[in-house]
Amino acid sequence: MTTFPIPPNYADHILVASPSTLVRQRVLESLRSPVRCFEQASGGAEALVHLESGRWQVLFLDRCLPDLDSEELRQTVRRRFPEIEVVLLDPEFETKFDTKFDTKSDTKFDTKSDAEPTPYLLRADDLACRTEQGSAVGNAEDAVPSAARPAPSLVEAPLPGMIGDSRIMLRVYRLARLLAPRNTTVLITGPTGCGKEIVARAIHHLSPRAARTFAVVNCAAIPETLLEAELFGYARGAFTGAMKSYAGRIQTAEGGTLFLDEIGEMPLNLQPKLLRFLEQKELQRLGSAEVVRVDARIVSATNAHLLSLVREGKFREDLYYRLSAFPMEIPPLRDRPEDIAPLAAHFLEKYAAPLPAPQLSVAALQLLKTHSWAGNIRELQNVIERALILSADQAAIRPEHLLLADSSFRNSH
Repeated sequence: MTTFPIPPNYADHILVASPSTLVRQRVLESLRSPVRCFEQASGGAEALVHLESGRWQVLFLDRCLPDLDSEELRQTVRRRFPEIEVVLLDPEFETKFDTKFDTKSDTKFDTKSDAEPTPYLLRADDLACRTEQGSAVGNAEDAVPSAARPAPSLVEAPLPGMIGDSRIMLRVYRLARLLAPRNTTVLITGPTGCGKEIVARAIHHLSPRAARTFAVVNCAAIPETLLEAELFGYARGAFTGAMKSYAGRIQTAEGGTLFLDEIGEMPLNLQPKLLRFLEQKELQRLGSAEVVRVDARIVSATNAHLLSLVREGKFREDLYYRLSAFPMEIPPLRDRPEDIAPLAAHFLEKYAAPLPAPQLSVAALQLLKTHSWAGNIRELQNVIERALILSADQAAIRPEHLLLADSSFRNSH
């Protein structure tokens, strides 16, 4: 985030969404008044991520976004963030940069002429109806002050297979539902055991592709010598032992979703071939000259910091940006302790069935909430399963039934 220090009487927080670096820079240059915080997004999905995590006052929105429809995004922002003013960038703004936008008085004026200002920057709330000459006419709905607009009414129920209603997880659910109907490439990040694959499956099952295949490839689990053949397939006789042709996981996901788990472990020599598929939606099997077109959505996941791998030369920068058209971060369990109780109750019922599940004592629940959970939800699941065994069908789970990794380590030393 680019931050510009200014006097304390200015409190402007401005976000600009445009695929053009030049346009984003020109928006900054066009602001007559200094701003406290100016952040940039290359697309609509990235803009939504920023809007979820900051207190923004103005969103400058390019009409031509690479992933979302600008008008649809404008309506979404108005529903969910009624306090944020949306300013649509006129198409002429990309080629004419002679205006200034006063963030205090909202005045648009031409710096090179005393003539009537040209509206290169057009307020979204004034764009309900435009004439052929480009004038803006407001309507009754747009005249309603933002404070009087209805509050957003979005479905924030947990995703299929997920449990928890902490605020940080409600954001994950909302973003997943925004993503589901689109073909946007998604990169899911987060520590091991936090539920990245569950989120990927939920995006697929909530999408128009739900009836088709959800193919999974764990890039860390397949030897480097076999990964290319597993992903892209091979023709008969392509190598010793290739007795028949194999379509490959990518082609198997035709019309559906391909989930690339542990994408940071993909060998560097295979990354250009995956990049070509992402860009062209075409692939060639090993030992074949035939080019095959495949319509498969790519969702990838990693617990590694890909930008660090890029800097170390272990991951291609262009592939990183193709994979992360929409980045989603899944928080570790320690950051949402309010979800521990419902998760523990779920695992108790799961492992106690068909018998009634015991209750968690207050002391046991408190111990669970103060644990560090390095293994995240997967560790909690294991702890609850062990506790059920150790409790020997007692009515309640007590602290002595909880074998926690760090406490076990301390006790053994």
